[in-house]
Amino acid sequence: MREITYAQAINEALMYNLEKDPTVFLMGEDIGKYGGIFQVTAGLLDKFGPERVIDTPISEAAFTGAAVGAAMTGMRPIVEIMFIDFTTACMDMIVNQMAKIHYMFGGRGKVPMVLRTNIGAGRGAAAQHSQSFHAFFMHIPGLIVVAPSSPYDAKGLMNTAIRDDNPVVFVEHKKLYAVKGEVPEEPYTLPFGKAAIKREGKDITLVATHEMVNRSLRVAEEVAREGIEVRNRGNIRSGCRTGDRIFGGPDPAGGVAGHAGSL
Repeated sequence: MREITYAQAINEALMYNLEKDPTVFLMGEDIGKYGGIFQVTAGLLDKFGPERVIDTPISEAAFTGAAVGAAMTGMRPIVEIMFIDFTTACMDMIVNQMAKIHYMFGGRGKVPMVLRTNIGAGRGAAAQHSQSFHAFFMHIPGLIVVAPSSPYDAKGLMNTAIRDDNPVVFVEHKKLYAVKGEVPEEPYTLPFGKAAIKREGKDITLVATHEMVNRSLRVAEEVAREGIEVRNRGNIRSGCRTGDRIFGGPDPAGGVAGHAGSL
């Protein structure tokens, strides 16, 4: 099977859905001509034009709100927030509109949109571009939070996210964009709410997301004689099969790892 990067895998999912469904369109800062800050949307403007790959002004609240409105009328927008830090500029649209409209309309309203963003330090992006507070969105009823850890997961979960009728916060990791992995050329989906077992074991379960999955696998390799099982929480919900668990993630105290440990 061919190998592609995490960024290319997401790009393939975006391209497939743009081709398949005329209600799908993209919005975000520098996603068109520039191809996105991490080149995830490279080539899509040339293929689909500026009406479906929309370069926006630097106003996260405005274009996120516009996407919410479009989703309410039957479109399927995919919004890129360049860094998760910038979601603070559109929190009202995410928390009070995007997440709540379904409930405010008696369960009949739909907001089928995806909000793409990224987390993580380690690339010299400084204090306002390196935070990892995606756990916050896990505490907002109405939002699905997805955290792919490999190119295979990224493509499959993005396809699922775009087809879902609920709003999805799709959290990528900066340090994974260049990571390569095996990805089928044909389209496929992966279910939400199911952990992927990356290595079998029986004594300890390592529960991790994003790039911590690869770190956990390296640790598991070193201590294989101890029977450590590594589980990958694709959208951060699932159980474990051994009695003892260790949770790993890029979060501060009270983050995803801590929340997962309390489940």
